Amino acid sequence: MLEAIDARAARQWALTALAALAEAREELDALNVFPVPDGDTGTNLYLTFEAAVDAVSGLSADAGVREVLAAFAHGALMGARGNSGIIAAQLLRGWADVLADRESLDGPAVAQAARRADQQAWRAVADPVEGTILSVSAAAAEAAGRAGDRLADVVAAMVASAREALARTPAQLEVLHQAGVVDAGGQGYLVVLETLEDLVHHRRAGGWGRRVRSPRAEPRLPEAGPCAGAGKPSGIAPAFEVMYLLEAAPEEADRVRGRLALLGESLVVAGGDRVWHVHVHTDDPGAAVEAGVEAGRPSRIRIVGLTPAGRVAPGGARVGTTQVALVACATGPGLARLFADAGAVVVTDGDRRPWSTARLVEAIGAAHRLAETVVVLPNDPDALTVAGAAAAGTRAGGVRVTVLPTRTQVQGLAAAAVHDPRRTVDEDVVAMSAAAGATRDGAVTVATGEAMTMAGVCRRGDVLGLVQGDIVSIGDEVGAVAAEVLDRMLTGGGELVSLVLGTQAPPGLAATLAARVRRSHPGVEVTVLDGGQPRHPILIGVE
Repeated sequence: MLEAIDARAARQWALTALAALAEAREELDALNVFPVPDGDTGTNLYLTFEAAVDAVSGLSADAGVREVLAAFAHGALMGARGNSGIIAAQLLRGWADVLADRESLDGPAVAQAARRADQQAWRAVADPVEGTILSVSAAAAEAAGRAGDRLADVVAAMVASAREALARTPAQLEVLHQAGVVDAGGQGYLVVLETLEDLVHHRRAGGWGRRVRSPRAEPRLPEAGPCAGAGKPSGIAPAFEVMYLLEAAPEEADRVRGRLALLGESLVVAGGDRVWHVHVHTDDPGAAVEAGVEAGRPSRIRIVGLTPAGRVAPGGARVGTTQVALVACATGPGLARLFADAGAVVVTDGDRRPWSTARLVEAIGAAHRLAETVVVLPNDPDALTVAGAAAAGTRAGGVRVTVLPTRTQVQGLAAAAVHDPRRTVDEDVVAMSAAAGATRDGAVTVATGEAMTMAGVCRRGDVLGLVQGDIVSIGDEVGAVAAEVLDRMLTGGGELVSLVLGTQAPPGLAATLAARVRRSHPGVEVTVLDGGQPRHPILIGVE
């Protein structure tokens, strides 16, 4: 029996918890009815812990327990998915904070870690509700403080109290009572605590999926009479789930929390040390992202439509009559907002790191809950290859997926602008393909090294102008190069010019270019959009 948790034991706990969540994932998904019955709590917890384990795997073999748990908590925060995943990441952060001046976890340290974790998790949730993972965490933390000093006694008390608290959740939330289930997030946290108990006792355990109290088990409610609390009132739920990482000072994170509280529900802002994970359900995803832009630097923006009608049926079933759902790759927060406003499930961050096949597969799955057919707009040459692989993988599972070969953001915007989910699949795909194909694209970027191009030799720091992916201009000033690109693109005519501004766009650039178009092509309409892309000061589309 373990007397303390050292680095080796902490690594083993991480791996065991991940394996247990993998085994219990489908059963946990089946329990998921609160706050939105989208059937993904188990999947979100598993993906969160997978990111945490990946962070630990990168450590050296001689890393101490303090370093292991810190990496585990940070990895969980960076990779957290969904409401439950972010809360779980915040719970893990509480454990890591206690290890700041320790080399192992004995009984009293575990009790302290449980209390710290619980306090931080409750603070992270804007509107805490009893009958959720928070209730299970609170019960475990309180029991740990009364259990004495032996590690085995502390962990046993936590598991027993967590199990009892989980059994009470249907009496605390009417939606759980009606569905005949316990809270999915709370059950997931109990699974993690049970793996710790097995570790302490050197037990090899399995069958986690069978331990979970699924709807088919018809769990018996505690004898507490009518439900003690109904939780959130029923009604039309918000239409979008918005998540992103935010680099910002603590006071700015507090401002984001206050603003988002007015925009939606299921709000969680977790993290610290200037890195925060934000989650909210809202009808205004653009405003939710803008709150992050005003506070600091948002990244890994993920916007998912809960359904066209704003609600998801139990088990994640599709609701409504939508024929086609979109998945769009976006390289900036403003672009993400524009695609989300067009009804797309958005995948971001390809401008900072390689596009992720796993994230595209996840987005296709989310879109498939909205419609029978999913159309992917890669909007980037690298994303086009990844999208093909993701589509092939999901087709094997019976999902009808079409990848439109949009190679730029402006082509994707043109396609999304004509998307109409009420049309037949073929009509919608043809309309989007035609719009994307009729859009000429240009861009301005900055060279990162020396190279030979169609316009001559460029050196690091030179401003490059591109038309249809080819470098056609080299200069030393963004405005001048952008003007040359725009003139070249309009030589073939056009009816609409779209100017998509990036984070490095100089002041007044859009106004200068718009005036140039009005002087030389008075019949052409100009639209200015805030894209927020970091790599290109401006993207230009001509239709």
